[in-house]
Amino acid sequence: MGQLTALDAQFLSTESDTTVTHVAGVAVLDGSVTRDRLVALLRDRVHLAPPLRMRLADVPFGLDRPYWTEDDDFDVADHVHESTLRHEDELAVHVARLHARKLDRSRPLWEMHLIHGLGEGRVAVYTKVHHAAIDGVSGSEILGAFLDLTPEQRQVEPPSADTPRAKAPNPAEMLAEAFGRLLTQPGDTVRSLTRAVADLDAMPVSGGLPGAHRLASAARRLLGEKPLPPLPSLAAPRTPFNGPITRMRTFAYGSIALSDVKHVGRTFGMSVNDVVMTVVSGALRSWLEEHAALPGQPLVAAVPVAVRTTKGHETIGNQISAMITPLATDVADPEERLSAVRGLMATAKRRFAVSRTNWLNDLCSVLPAPIATFATPHLFRLAGKVTPGVNLIVSNVPGPQLPLYLCGARLLAYYPMSVLSDVTGGLSITCLSYDGSLDFGVVACPARVPDVWRIMDHLREAMAELVKLADATDPE
Repeated sequence: MGQLTALDAQFLSTESDTTVTHVAGVAVLDGSVTRDRLVALLRDRVHLAPPLRMRLADVPFGLDRPYWTEDDDFDVADHVHESTLRHEDELAVHVARLHARKLDRSRPLWEMHLIHGLGEGRVAVYTKVHHAAIDGVSGSEILGAFLDLTPEQRQVEPPSADTPRAKAPNPAEMLAEAFGRLLTQPGDTVRSLTRAVADLDAMPVSGGLPGAHRLASAARRLLGEKPLPPLPSLAAPRTPFNGPITRMRTFAYGSIALSDVKHVGRTFGMSVNDVVMTVVSGALRSWLEEHAALPGQPLVAAVPVAVRTTKGHETIGNQISAMITPLATDVADPEERLSAVRGLMATAKRRFAVSRTNWLNDLCSVLPAPIATFATPHLFRLAGKVTPGVNLIVSNVPGPQLPLYLCGARLLAYYPMSVLSDVTGGLSITCLSYDGSLDFGVVACPARVPDVWRIMDHLREAMAELVKLADATDPE
């Protein structure tokens, strides 16, 4: 499995007293699931999910990025917990508390919580895995390894007896590699900075600076690269979402019909993701108006994009990039907002299609590992006080459009949950399409968003507004 990349290690460095960097989700299931059955299923299939068996092996004195190594004492039962609610209404609060807690870095970086008390024969399973180990695509594939197409659990091939175990180098080898990397770091920093400057106009903060496109174009000419399509200003306005966050989290969830999203998309010639971005734009505009805090310029969102070239369940770590794009929160009319989002997303996609997709890793490679580990939380905190990098993260993960089962219980919905930070804001909106629904998970810092359920209300209202508009445009 090897050493963490600079991007993977950044997800570790970013963690602080107020920031956790795991990704998670809440599965709501129709049927009885016991902890014993869940543990047995995980034991039977955990070899299909390498990230769940790996722990961190730190380099002595923190001189380099950690390595992944297979945990000799690993037992899935140590990672599976159980609780019972008094009422289903407690689910969001309970999950938010779990989501706010850090994972234990001395063990494989994941937890699963079986939650009873939802009533009507339903249970929930909250699962979190550190972002250093997975991205959205690999997380979905790992989840799929434990799900079945029917209530009957399928048989899987056991692990091969001669499969080599992934082990980290010994401390002496780690130190030798670390000293070698420290010697080459100045050159690596210059190369990373040069590549990063070539994408200056597509990155948070710098993309909103005057002359960013000219400077990026000059860097691309220096590197012998072709000119790239220009982007609109990516200057993120100050909103209630932005600023230093606390360690507390709140959570809201809900679903909208995927058929409604596709109906709007067909009517106005847009993709599902474009419609999602329009819905989010409308919801955020309504919330900000409700709080007398709507800025005159559009909000700016970070949209994670998978650039994975290998199967997620066979690897560990991240293969992601991000599109930074304005949202049409400054457009009052819903039809005009649709048109604005379509144009903004088309521009962002054209640029992304012909750009390098590793600027995130380039940025994370600028500082040597020991400095990055110490400095990152302080830099993020300072940036949160000075200027928002982006206003929020918006992520849309495609999922299967057929019913799935866990331990014989039917999966009714899966509400994904993402990361908050001082740089990316105190609000994240993630959705996953599954079996005819678009399931939303909204995570917030209550100091930034004191009424997270209103965000979910506004998402539904924005979708209803677009459906009404589509019905009027195309009555058939």
